[in-house]
Amino acid sequence: MARFVLWGLYCEDALQKRVPFRDEHLARLQSLKDDGTLITLGPTEGSTHVFGVFEMESESAVRALLEADVYWREGIWTRLDVYPWVQAF
Repeated sequence: MARFVLWGLYCEDALQKRVPFRDEHLARLQSLKDDGTLITLGPTEGSTHVFGVFEMESESAVRALLEADVYWREGIWTRLDVYPWVQAF
């Protein structure tokens, strides 16, 4: 398995717009964390960007996983950039 970094953007007023979808989003993230796919994920202060680290077989698999998330489907996340990551420490 390889590790990948997510760097993405939230929509304007994300804190308010995410409310109806937050429980579904968090439950899914917990499931991904439990199975070892998700290493960490969270917003920057002010909730303008999202950062995450995933362990999966390919960049395309990470993208598919992210695009299936309710935050992407409902426009809470507006941009998702995924990069292969080499963990030095």
